[in-house]
Amino acid sequence: MDLQKRIDRNLEQAITFATAGGNPSILCDAMRYAVFPGGARIRPRLCLAVALAAGDEAPNASSAAATAIELLHCASLVHDDLPCFDDAATRRGKPSVHTTFGETTAVLAGDAMIVLAFETIARECLATPDRIAPLIGVIGRAVGMPHGIIAGQAWESEKTIDLKVYHRAKTSSLFIGSTTAGAIAAGADPQNWYGLGEALGDAFQVADDLRDCAASAEEIGKPCGQDAVNDRPNAVHELGLGGAVQRLQDLVGQAAASIPDCRGSGMLKQLILDEAKRLVPKSLATAAA
Repeated sequence: MDLQKRIDRNLEQAITFATAGGNPSILCDAMRYAVFPGGARIRPRLCLAVALAAGDEAPNASSAAATAIELLHCASLVHDDLPCFDDAATRRGKPSVHTTFGETTAVLAGDAMIVLAFETIARECLATPDRIAPLIGVIGRAVGMPHGIIAGQAWESEKTIDLKVYHRAKTSSLFIGSTTAGAIAAGADPQNWYGLGEALGDAFQVADDLRDCAASAEEIGKPCGQDAVNDRPNAVHELGLGGAVQRLQDLVGQAAASIPDCRGSGMLKQLILDEAKRLVPKSLATAAA
């Protein structure tokens, strides 16, 4: 099954629902611009992969959860790029939303996508109403306070930052939300999938730190060296380049080992290993080959 097509089809449906009528036109254009074309869609793919591994007995619920997660991720990128945060001119290889549409529209586009994410769960899960509250709860925790991505953004304004707590909120939280939401949608115990999300989120953050230090802007589609510019914690700064690479490898192994025994465990493990290879900057992958 092509997860990417399933994800993009459902995102298109959600954005079309939100922009029906085409007005306010600039905001409608900005929302679509923020979502399409997308990046790797790793979080919604992870959500759907967990649901499939656990049986995917309610595909309407798993699709809604995956869509909501990607909308929230896209919203966080729009806000993260704003001048008051990273002041990033590019994202996913094209001008960032605020660069193209202005700061006011970018703020509103991010806000609108946050609302749309939860509206999508409510609208698309009518056939499985018992899934609505648990999905909203677990995804809400992944993006809100005190441990979600909003908290992660807020930590950057603190005088001292604990790297593990910061990374857990900024990145791992939405990965945990992805795996546990996939389990909930499939009728499985979300606690059995918590460890996978946590390890993958930690691995992704270390990989992001490596790319910030060792990749090019052309390779990752956004400015590099932002952690140093903004004086933010970075795994490479704390562990060294070799230590960060080893940490990434350890976390990928931990993630693969944490997958519960289920009929789709092989598929999920391969997805994790393939994604881990993609995350390593080309310069480091070439040196390690």
